Amino acid sequence: MKRTLVTASLMAAGLFSLPTFAADIEVSVTNLTHGNHFTPILIAAHDADSHLFQVGTEASAALQKMAEGGDIADLDTAVTGNAGVTSANPAMGLLAAGANVSGVMLDTGDNTHLSIVAMVLPTNDAFMGLDAWEIPTEAGTYTMYVNAYDAGTEANDEIINGGGMSGVPGIPAAPSGDGGANGTGVMDNSDNSNVHTHPGVLGDMDPAGGMSDLDSRVHRWLNPVAKVVVTVK
Repeated sequence: MKRTLVTASLMAAGLFSLPTFAADIEVSVTNLTHGNHFTPILIAAHDADSHLFQVGTEASAALQKMAEGGDIADLDTAVTGNAGVTSANPAMGLLAAGANVSGVMLDTGDNTHLSIVAMVLPTNDAFMGLDAWEIPTEAGTYTMYVNAYDAGTEANDEIINGGGMSGVPGIPAAPSGDGGANGTGVMDNSDNSNVHTHPGVLGDMDPAGGMSDLDSRVHRWLNPVAKVVVTVK
């Protein structure tokens, strides 16, 4: 009884406290689309004040590079430079429709929140994203369904032209070779330049023309686009 009272007194005095963060987590990501790829994925554990993206705010230059061209290097550097920990490109390249990457281990240390991003390809600037999910302190398995977002940095013209550099219109590629060519371009009248839920692509069924280089039978999606499973050890 005396030991219990001493421990309680130390906790009340702030001299002794139990950990309030999870040290080890295991992450899996599944691509739920039926015809789109995810570019290299970034899984990041960070503090409560950090974000890779936030809905309703302007995309950072690092987020734009990822959303338009799949380049996660600057986001990775931003996280690790602020004492966060990451798993960069755990799938070792593109994650195809229906595929998953599993067994990704992170020792989160003092970091309390988890974010995950990857470009959705082929699109102009769509990405799947989990924003600053608070890692539970209780051991267990937690499942989340993740939406695709529009970075708001590029018009969704749906033209495959090898683009992908920040500020260069167009889509880098259709990885499965199922994109079209010679599209005239979708008229994107959106004036939302902040990060927002992606409305999806339109596409068409003309591989040699039409308005879009995307195939409406293959590349259209409905949210959510990813399943994330986190096991807290």
